[in-house]
Parts: sequence; C-alpha cells; structure tokens
Amino acid sequence: MNIARRLLAMVLVATLTSVGFSQAIFAGTSQQLGAESVIETIKKRGVIKIGLDLFVPWSMRDKNGDLVGFELDVGRKVAEDMGVEVEFIPTKWAGIIPALVAGKFDVIISGMTVTPARNLTVNFTEPYAFSGLTILANTAMTKGMSLEDYNSEDITFACRRGATPCVFIQNKFPKAQLLMFDEDGAATQEVLNGNAHATMASEPGPSNDARRNPDILSVPFNQAFDAGGEGFAMRKSDPDALAYFNSWIRRHHHTGWLKTTHDYWFRGDAWHDQVE
Repeated sequence: MNIARRLLAMVLVATLTSVGFSQAIFAGTSQQLGAESVIETIKKRGVIKIGLDLFVPWSMRDKNGDLVGFELDVGRKVAEDMGVEVEFIPTKWAGIIPALVAGKFDVIISGMTVTPARNLTVNFTEPYAFSGLTILANTAMTKGMSLEDYNSEDITFACRRGATPCVFIQNKFPKAQLLMFDEDGAATQEVLNGNAHATMASEPGPSNDARRNPDILSVPFNQAFDAGGEGFAMRKSDPDALAYFNSWIRRHHHTGWLKTTHDYWFRGDAWHDQVE
C-alpha cells in the first residue's frame, strides 16, 4: 500500500510539474508576443508612424503644403486615442506595402482595399470605410460607347500603378491598352489631354474631376464597380495590433465618428477651397 501511495504521489508531482512548465512557457510566449507588438513600440516611442499615398480626398496637400484629408483625420484620431503623437510618411503606392514590411512605418492608413492578394503579405483590419470605383472618361473620345465597347484594343486606360483600379481594369477590360502612373493626378491628366480614353478611381474623385472639367470629362455610367472595404494594413504575426485597431474601428463606427468624418470629405465640398 505504501509503495502504491508513493507511486501515486510521484505521478501527481510529475503531472503538476508538467502543467506548471507548460503554463510558464505559454506565459513567456504571450509576454514575448506582447512585447514585440507594434502597439508596444508605439507606446514606448510616443509616436505612431502612418504610411500613406496622396490621392483626393483620402490624403492631399492644401494650399500651404500641409497634409489634409480623410486619412489625416483618421490617423490623428487614432493617435489622440492612443495618447501619442502622429507622423505621416507619404509613400508611393507601388512601394507602400514593401515599406511597411521593412518597418518604415507602423501601419498603412491610406484607403487600401482589402484583397486576398494583399492579404498574403500583410494583415488587414475590419473595414473602416467603403467605396467603389467609377469610370472617368474623355467625353468626346468615348461618345456613344457602351460599357462593353471599353474592352477593345482601340481603347486606352490610365491608372495609378499598383492600385486596385489597375487590377480591376486588367480583369474587366483585358483587351484595352493600359498606361500606368505613380499618381492618380497623372492618370487623370492623360484623359484630359486626350492620351487615354478613360481612367478609374474611387469616388468621389471621378465625379469631382468631371465637375471641374465639364467640357472634357464625364462619368459615363451610373454604376460603381468592385465596391469593397478599406482597412488598415499592418505587418503579420501581430495579434495585439490587429485586436487594438479592430476595436478602435468598431468603436468609431458605433459612435458615428467615422461616418461623419467620411461624409465631410466624400459627400461635401466645404474643404475644396483648402486645396484649390
């Protein structure tokens, strides 16, 4: 009987030791993950670094050269709620994901549509904004054309390199020629100059451009394409950052702050005199 009791005690001690060891490993791993999170880096630094590209009305420069736009308001609000300063780092769209992965900034807040292809390289939050693409056309060059007519070797599109519209154009209009530029403004200028029949971009950009140039440009179809959600993008393997930014987005959807701010930049024109 004494031998049996001793054996049972030894088994219990071994089991408890194993459980304790496993818990210690788990706790250590959790602490390590937490310490490595970009959230902890931001808190220690006292500054959140946000990567973005410039395109109206998401982010742009006003008459004084200062950055303004929807993304700037979002980024400043994130920083305010975290109790830190904010640094915006303008980056060309084609290189913005590699720059994030390389650690040039903490997060991308730049109207980036969530796609499976991008999700192979970065993680995305839940959408904080929703938009769709529309066609902006040179009216004289496309007069009388149907949507199907745009899928032709005789048609030239212009678009911003690496952006969602470029990918959509290639898939929707595979026969069309494609001119790619580093900025939305350059693509629009090609349509204005008659070097391209059309471009595509997120609203309200195309409608604003058409209003500014009514004799040359138009939005020929009352239709939004590839409507999807835009999310914050961050480096992979950072559950703390994903959890924090998702909770921030949910809260400000709930309070209405995101909608009110989005409506100001996308549905109103009170800000136009800041940049024109």
